[in-house]
Amino acid sequence: MFKDHDGLINDIRDRFAQVDRCPVQGERIFFENAGGALTLKSVVERSGEFAAIPDNQGRDNEGSRELVRVINQAKADIHTFLGASAGSVFVGESGTELLFRLISVAVLGAPAGGDVVGSTLEHPASVSACDRWARIANRNFVRVPHNNETGTVTAEDYRPFVTKDTRVATILHTSPVTGMAVDVAAIAKLIRSIAPDCYIIVDGIQHAAHGGLDLDSYDVDGYAISPYKVFSRHGYGIAWVSKRLGLLPHDRLIGSPEDGWELGTRDTGAYATFSEVVNYFDWLGGHYTPSSDRRDRIIAAGKAIHAHEKDLTDAMLYGVDGQSGLASMSEIRVIGGVDNPQREGLVAITVENKTAEQVVSALREQGIRTHARKNDHYSGNILNPLGLDGCIRVSLCHYNTEQEVAKFLHTIKTIASDQD
Repeated sequence: MFKDHDGLINDIRDRFAQVDRCPVQGERIFFENAGGALTLKSVVERSGEFAAIPDNQGRDNEGSRELVRVINQAKADIHTFLGASAGSVFVGESGTELLFRLISVAVLGAPAGGDVVGSTLEHPASVSACDRWARIANRNFVRVPHNNETGTVTAEDYRPFVTKDTRVATILHTSPVTGMAVDVAAIAKLIRSIAPDCYIIVDGIQHAAHGGLDLDSYDVDGYAISPYKVFSRHGYGIAWVSKRLGLLPHDRLIGSPEDGWELGTRDTGAYATFSEVVNYFDWLGGHYTPSSDRRDRIIAAGKAIHAHEKDLTDAMLYGVDGQSGLASMSEIRVIGGVDNPQREGLVAITVENKTAEQVVSALREQGIRTHARKNDHYSGNILNPLGLDGCIRVSLCHYNTEQEVAKFLHTIKTIASDQD
């Protein structure tokens, strides 16, 4: 719990809009961060500034040149945030759209034949793209079964399904349903040992807000995030591509740079708002390291966020402020197990004799915002093998507090005990 810095949690919360109050509902606790995190106030301000600018990039005027400077600065910021010393970054419509683009380019551009490999843990963005483009390219799409008990997937799970003919592989960094992280570097290392030229693409959408990124250490070719889940706003996604993936044939204007991926006029405001996100990580990390290096401060922020969120999820599982934890409530089942070191800021549960929708609604009436995941095309890959029609996703972020967890525990215990 940010215990080493008196008052830091208050300073953190003060930097976010609507941290404890919805303009429609009124006071509420926000435990729906996996659906979209709170937005930095600085992001809101920058969005308004750039929404008013009529200029485009590439013109002979001072306003246009400033837009180009902002974009270039943001690209440098994104590289620093991702821990990517090489490759290219660019914005698109959303994280999902960018995953489709990266996967389609890899599947169509890789040498003929062979397989596309992904896991059953993955979000339908990756799965749908792999299924569609593998069919078009006449490749096999192979699914690695995830572990239903732990809610994650490992390199050893991938091992039987990766061959020298694996052309493209996808990895989910963190599950938005179970909340469990995946060791991307270990899986990528396994893949490279068998199929060194495989194109590896990672869905980092759920992970990016919860504990730091280090693309240089992953040895992958593509990574996508959704900024609205990392304290920015809706309306854009960010992708990173390695040089070799970036140079594969892809949609671009005739005569444009061979490694250019952006189509049409860029939204400078999107880039500018993500610079605000990076500035925030830089500020937070400054409380945990004396280093003057920006990357060092971002790494320190990621470690502090991860530690604080583990404290919060442990409090939720084992109890806090005199409130019993979920682990001791007989009516509640914790998906992925109670003692799971891969958990990142998310606890998914079911309540005996109650539907997920009933529980989420009851929590909402008490001013606690959560989300019901259903056995549908978004979450069926996780819930169906468990024999579940749905689950309650309680997703936290580092600006949440022990007091909010305590209120949730008191409320969920009352709801679970009411078996009428």
